[in-house]
Amino acid sequence: MKLRWILLLLLASTLPRSVSAAKPTADTDAQIAGAVLAAPEASRAEAAVYAYDAEGELSLAREGTNHLVCLASPPDRKDFKAACYHKDLEPFMARGRELKRQGVGGEAYHARRYEEIEKGKLPMARGPRTLHILEGEAFDASTNEVKSAYRRWVVYIPFATAESTGLSTQPDPNGPWLMFPGTAGAHIMITPPKAK
Repeated sequence: MKLRWILLLLLASTLPRSVSAAKPTADTDAQIAGAVLAAPEASRAEAAVYAYDAEGELSLAREGTNHLVCLASPPDRKDFKAACYHKDLEPFMARGRELKRQGVGGEAYHARRYEEIEKGKLPMARGPRTLHILEGEAFDASTNEVKSAYRRWVVYIPFATAESTGLSTQPDPNGPWLMFPGTAGAHIMITPPKAK
């Protein structure tokens, strides 16, 4: 019996804190509409979406039936920034949100998650998984458009190196490059030039 309780507590501690249903606000539908714009068009209708509830907490606003999880733009931002990522990245992303709530930043923010992955405490997909990011000046819910929209992508490939990918580890504004090579958070950055 004691072992069963320990196992249940361990399982509960690995779940993201934001799995409860959102307390709807007047703009929940607008948050969902804006969030899914970060996803490829063919994947938007079935993506899970986390939005901000009346208390400003990120909560599940829409269940998903495909491989993507989308995050609404934080309401305290003056601009717009939504993201969608492969559902296998959710434990990694949820842990990052938790660390930020705890005030962990800088190198410690990354190092903590990488160490937890390496020790088997934090699940992380070993194959490539993509994060889609959409930024802009603002989201207009009446037109479903992001003003001055800019898209970029991150492809997580844990422990990838320059040698294993053939990519440079130097930031390149005109092409892909590998960030945090050799770590559990290694990823390819794809950042097209911004329109002038």
